[in-house]
Amino acid sequence: MLTIGPIPPPHEITVPDNPNRVRLYVRREDLGHPVVSGNKWRKLRYNLAAARQMGMVLHYMDRPTYRQKHTPEVIRVLREQFGRFYLIPEGGTNRLALQGAAEMVTELDEDYDYYCLPCGTGGTSAGIICGLQGQGQVLPFSVLKGDFHTAIIKELLKNNNCSHLTNWQVITDYHFGGYARFSPALISFINDFKKNYHIPLDPIYTGKLFYGLFDLIANGFFKPGSRILAFHTGGLQGIAGFNERFGPLIET
Repeated sequence: MLTIGPIPPPHEITVPDNPNRVRLYVRREDLGHPVVSGNKWRKLRYNLAAARQMGMVLHYMDRPTYRQKHTPEVIRVLREQFGRFYLIPEGGTNRLALQGAAEMVTELDEDYDYYCLPCGTGGTSAGIICGLQGQGQVLPFSVLKGDFHTAIIKELLKNNNCSHLTNWQVITDYHFGGYARFSPALISFINDFKKNYHIPLDPIYTGKLFYGLFDLIANGFFKPGSRILAFHTGGLQGIAGFNERFGPLIET
């Protein structure tokens, strides 16, 4: 079995503007694997293990083709090349992905009132919801513009016999204009967060999560005295490309 290395236990960080005196803990999933960090590894580990048992061969797909990966034409060409094949959805979001994501909470030694994470395809969020089986509240922070994540997560839960679980709510106010969009305020927050807590964040996923969390805490969103667990889901490998494109905005 492809394994994940030891992840440090969640540690508490101090939030400066905290009227309800909640306690915020960070789970460093980004430290779980030396190459593929965070929730991506969680979602892919069982998919990769299953593929390796079946003699998987990696096949390169160029960017224009990848953009059309779900179209009948691309599927037809792949079938002609390889015969019967199994298509792993984007982000690895399928039953095996949810199985891996669920372990993010089943491995924990303590319970929390809220479990918060950035949300892209919805797979990690659905896996965590299934893994908790009704314990606590799960708050996926959408990094995309729109309110479609609720429907996506509901469908994923239905397909994995978890549709009865309703202890979750998608937070849609901190996408900063959409996927990979950002503002000076977000960049400033990311740089200050690293200085204050020695934890790097990325501008696509984790930066938006913690920005939103700090804002909700400051505005009394969480019940007084609540224990909140925030998952650092990785994505740090994207900082170099971000700075190359937009200039050295994020301090490394």
